[in-house]
Amino acid sequence: MLKPFFLILTVLLLFSCARVGSPVGGERDTIAPRVMGSNIDTPRVNVPRDLKELRISFDEYITLKDASKNLIISPPLKKIKRILPSSLATKEIVIQWEDTLQANTTYSFNFGSSIQDHNEGNMLPYYNYAFSTGEKIDDLYISGEVTEALQIKATPAKISRVVGLYQAKDSMDYRQKPYYITRVDEDGYYELNYLSPGTYRILAFEDENSNSVYDPGKEKVGFLKEPVVVENSVSGLPISLFPSKKSFRYQEMKEMPGGVLMLFEGNPQSVEVRSVSEKLRDFRVTHRPKSDSVKIWFDAVRQNIGTDVSENLRLSYDAQGKQDTVSLFYKRDATNEMTISNTEGALLPPRTDFRVTSNYIVDRIQPEKWTLTIDSLTAVPFTARISETNPYQILVNAGFVEGNKYQLTIPSKTVSSFYEATAKPYRFDFEADKVQNYGSFTARLTNKPDSRYWIQLLDSSEKVQYTTFTDAAEVKFNIVKPGEYFVRILVDNNGNGHWDEADFLNQQFAEDAYIFYKKVNIRPLWELVEDWDLKDTRKLDPIKPESTTPQATPANTEEPVRTPDIRGNVPSTRPARTLERN
Repeated sequence: MLKPFFLILTVLLLFSCARVGSPVGGERDTIAPRVMGSNIDTPRVNVPRDLKELRISFDEYITLKDASKNLIISPPLKKIKRILPSSLATKEIVIQWEDTLQANTTYSFNFGSSIQDHNEGNMLPYYNYAFSTGEKIDDLYISGEVTEALQIKATPAKISRVVGLYQAKDSMDYRQKPYYITRVDEDGYYELNYLSPGTYRILAFEDENSNSVYDPGKEKVGFLKEPVVVENSVSGLPISLFPSKKSFRYQEMKEMPGGVLMLFEGNPQSVEVRSVSEKLRDFRVTHRPKSDSVKIWFDAVRQNIGTDVSENLRLSYDAQGKQDTVSLFYKRDATNEMTISNTEGALLPPRTDFRVTSNYIVDRIQPEKWTLTIDSLTAVPFTARISETNPYQILVNAGFVEGNKYQLTIPSKTVSSFYEATAKPYRFDFEADKVQNYGSFTARLTNKPDSRYWIQLLDSSEKVQYTTFTDAAEVKFNIVKPGEYFVRILVDNNGNGHWDEADFLNQQFAEDAYIFYKKVNIRPLWELVEDWDLKDTRKLDPIKPESTTPQATPANTEEPVRTPDIRGNVPSTRPARTLERN
């Protein structure tokens, strides 16, 4: 009877001895794993080119966390067979590949923050293993900081950011991984190590899909136009990231109220649309230059297009030197109708027009049939017009008196689009707000842009609340709601009426942009005036997103003077990181 008991006890004891885990009791382990050796003997030079495996052993059980995102191999190995451990804990890292190694080349394996001990998760940060197929290990480096040019809120740098070097050649394929590549840490610091002397193109980008390849239009990018000549190590080389320009391409077409919407990428300057469908003969096309959306308006009922069943609607476009015919199975949504609304609230800011917004482009209005009254009794004379800058808006002006309550009545069929009109009457109730509830802000610029520019006030969510396009050295926003704002300038350097993003493939920088180095606090009945020298390289103070208290930057600082580069970047004074080169 005792045999089964002893058998079960023995199995339990063997299982507990074989388990990898933390010992019970004692102080918590806080020491990172320690490298014990590798399959490549010191000094790791003259390594055979037919080597197909790297093994690194540790003094304790470890795991690799997000190895696909953290591990970077320079120069890249294209055919990686296996990376261990994948999930189970071991005391050894194994990397296997099929490539034949290049001659006289230093290879580095940067593990980032992936190596952790199995029990407590203690990290071995920035571990970098290197070996050479030549007689020496290259030891040059480039270090610096990556910043986001249009970043407003102080947030940690995205860990997906990378910096890469391409060998400068007559023809370079940027669709391939950079020859050297490294990740940017949370402080924005980067360091490219084990570089051989040569001439390179440097590129920083947000590697959102972790493929180590820059995707134009999808990832922010920063670069230098001039090649970097590496003869000695370089410290403090700054790179600023900008939104990147999208390549032009057709995206899709879909039904919208009043017609169909044709969507593109790449900000086409102009788009010509033709109908290939026999039924569609009467239509209007609206497109704002540099807009990604083209709207085709038509009367589906009168032309009997998609009113009962879906019909294949075919259109051709001609834009950016590309032509194509695209189609959509169109079915008119009978619930769609032309509507108007007040999207800005019941309090009308002083000295402004009342805005009526439509879901259709407004082509014609009949304000002589409208009525504007005070307290539903006294009629008030007014004027109304379609906005010159936004054809979806109607501007109503009556010299509104603060404190008065108004009612604007718009009968049906008195607001029209190309093929539609409002089907029902509308009444809008609103009150003219008091001047004392608002403040003003004036920016006095030194070294203002030579070209016209947009100056914008953004709220805490970084949404533009006020904007003006000007070339003046002094800009005043007269009626501003109280609150804290960020101030941003976007310069139209090329005069095309659009702020252009960075175009790395054509080596074109993004147009100039500036962020005021402190927040502005607008208070009721307060006229705030700020002097802003656009050559001032101070950055916006690091204010946490939830904070509501502005923090002023001291006018006198002890920071050493550093000369900005051609993009306005200031070289970093941070020393290069010391790497373990076991």
